[in-house]
Formats: sequence, C-alpha cells, structure tokens
Amino acid sequence: MKIAIASPPFPKSISDGLYWLEKLVKDAASQQAELICFPESYIPGYPLLEFEVEERSPEKLQLALDKACEIAAQNHTAIILPMDWYTANGLVNLAHVISNTGEVLGYQTKNQLDPTEDNFWIPGTQRHIFEVNGVKFGIVICHEGFRYPETVRWAARQGAIIVFHPHCAGSNIQGEELTEWGNKDNPYYERAMMMRALENTIYFASSNYAFRFPESASAIIGPDGTCIAYETYGKTGVIVAEIDHTLATGLLAKRFKPELYS
Repeated sequence: MKIAIASPPFPKSISDGLYWLEKLVKDAASQQAELICFPESYIPGYPLLEFEVEERSPEKLQLALDKACEIAAQNHTAIILPMDWYTANGLVNLAHVISNTGEVLGYQTKNQLDPTEDNFWIPGTQRHIFEVNGVKFGIVICHEGFRYPETVRWAARQGAIIVFHPHCAGSNIQGEELTEWGNKDNPYYERAMMMRALENTIYFASSNYAFRFPESASAIIGPDGTCIAYETYGKTGVIVAEIDHTLATGLLAKRFKPELYS
C-alpha cells in the first residue's frame, strides 16, 4: 500500500484549505497513493495566535467535509482530514477518515489535550481502529503522539500496522530554521516520531503544516525507527512511501504486559 503525507500551507480560509486539499490529493493520486493524511485541525486551521482563522460554524464545517468527500471520490483516494467538529457536548478536535468512494468511515478525537487547549476544545473519550484497502491503522493527534506514547501502543496492540499523526508545530513569523531532519539540536518532535514506530514495531506517519519556521518535518518512519521519507522544511507538497505490512509485526507492542502495572 502506498500512503501520502501532506504538508500544506496554513489555510487563509476554509475555501483556501479546500483548494490545497484538492491539489495535494491530486498530487498524491498521481503517485498511486491510496491514502493521504493532513495536519491537525486543518479545517479551518489550528487556532494559533499569529493567524486569523475563519469562524467555525457547524454549517461551514459540514460543507467542508462534504467537499472533501467529493475530492476523495473523484481521485479514488482515501483521506484523513483533521477538523474542528461540533458534538452534543461541545467542540472537539478530530480527524475524519474518508474512503476512496467518498464515504465517511468514522473519526478519531483528540483525547489528550495540551494544557493550552483546555479552554478551546473538549477532550474526546474513545479510541478507534480504521481499515482502508485491507490495512488497519490508528490515529493520534499531535500532543498525544508526542507525549502520550500509550495512545500509539493501544493502536498497535489492536492490530494497526501504521499510526497516522496529524500535528501542528511551528510558526510563520519566528523560530529556528532547521536544516537536517532528526538533528540532535532540533526540537525533540522528530525523535519522538522515531520512538513511536520503534517501540511498537509499526509504521508511524506524521503530517505538519509547511510553516516558514517548522519545528518538525512531515515524515514517514519505518517499524525499525528509520526515517523512510520526509518533506523539506517549509516546502508545500506530499511525500509518498510504500508500506510493507509484513515488516510491521507489532512485536514489541504485543510483548507489553499490562498486568504488571495493575
């Protein structure tokens, strides 16, 4: 199975986000990718102070999801689309999974919020496994994958061969200019990606915005912790890699003994 990871620019509006969604899905489809993942809260955009994000009404979000479903069907490509979404209990940060026929298969909420997010979203309460073209996968969102490794281990122990990790880390106005993926002086995020794959013996695929000053690059990590592909810092585009499910054994995750901690 070929997967794609998107690095779009931060959306100027919901329509701008959908423009880049369609463009990058087409780019991925042209490289025979079967599934593409976008960054955290991509529609309408993560609520960073430096950006003016379009108002999130339930109607606008539903129309955006409908358009994304059309794009998936037109390009015969499944999409992981992180969005803000209104539930009966309040606003959540989630990622919709859309099939290559445009069907919404479900969603994963962000359950472990960063402390700075407590006044914006409510945390989700459940974890899910998804399947596209015979490949099982999980989704963990930003802070969860970086600081709560048990979220990834849960997916691996449920049979996921890959965990997708939409996140938001960086700025367009200030920060360090990174030059080498995984450098010891970089922020810890890229090394955390490596560990989530290595400690579970599965693939880990992380999507970030194409910030001018990103704190991490979008990347695809193999089950042995090796970085298979990564996007150039600050570049808009997609990276594509082939996933060999026979290598994602989940061996280390399966050897975990939860009874030792009861």
